Amino acid sequence: MRSLRLLFGLALLVSLCSCSGEVPQPAREAGSSESAADHNEFTLIPVTLALNWLPEAEHGGFYAALSKCYYSDAGLDVEILPGGPDSPVIQRVATGRVTFGISNADRIVLGRAQQAPVVGLMAPLQHSPRCIVVHEASGIESFDQLKNVTLAMSDAPAFSHYLRKKLPLEDVKIVRSTGSLGQFLEDPRFAQQGYVFSEPIVAAEQGVKTRALMVSELGFDPYSSVLMTSESLIEEDPELVRKFVEASIAGWKDYLADPQPIHEQIQQANPEMPVAVMNAGFESLKPLCLNGSGEFTGTMTAERWQTLVRQLEELELVESGQGKPDDCYTLEFLKAAN
Repeated sequence: MRSLRLLFGLALLVSLCSCSGEVPQPAREAGSSESAADHNEFTLIPVTLALNWLPEAEHGGFYAALSKCYYSDAGLDVEILPGGPDSPVIQRVATGRVTFGISNADRIVLGRAQQAPVVGLMAPLQHSPRCIVVHEASGIESFDQLKNVTLAMSDAPAFSHYLRKKLPLEDVKIVRSTGSLGQFLEDPRFAQQGYVFSEPIVAAEQGVKTRALMVSELGFDPYSSVLMTSESLIEEDPELVRKFVEASIAGWKDYLADPQPIHEQIQQANPEMPVAVMNAGFESLKPLCLNGSGEFTGTMTAERWQTLVRQLEELELVESGQGKPDDCYTLEFLKAAN
């Protein structure tokens, strides 16, 4: 499914907000910076947000902040840049080519280990949506029953290394995932990596009943769709970062309360993502965003980052001491927003 979406939006620059009083600004050039403290009531500061994939429900809160003008009310002229497979979001943020980016926590740790000075600011998805999708007719109900199937799974993501280490995968033939569900829909003995609020819903739309095996239940549960920026921006313009984080949190709270209009906005940005799929998937997405009290905070904990770094070290994806948990994230702007 995701490969089909590449036909649309890869070069799309999305600006959905049309607030009165906003003065359009040219896109920020690579490496340029302007302090939020310098703007006046007639000027908005150009800001870019690079997504890790094409616009989907996992980005809903950021689109809500844009369409409801929370960004412009904070003095920011935000442009959302769609991503795609292997989008170099970490590199673009680290080098200042974009102001902010979206990535999963494990990729932030891997980036830091490669000297990319990126820092997580907020975690909209407190739990990973990553799953292995199997046919209900296969009889597979748990990971220990995942055997005698073909599994479409990418080699690159850390979760795939984790599965290989933790599971026997008896008589499992692993093939490279293309993102397409075509073969999965035709073969009951075919399993597929996916996000719980996306691929299972798309399959159901095609009349195929599935079961999602959550990777988080195996113990690999990195924060997902993490908002990040560069160390240099935090040092040079903390006020801009604060404004963006606060507006993003407000957007996420609105999105989780009323997703339908935001799904319609996202569908405009990504025509291959049906509103019906996002609406159905939202029931699986929302619980991943809330804490034990049913609240959205976007917060992060040292324990979770420490666990993630240790797991990546055990998988030999990061050398011991390369990924320092305290360098990977900051709560400075969350405390102000919450």
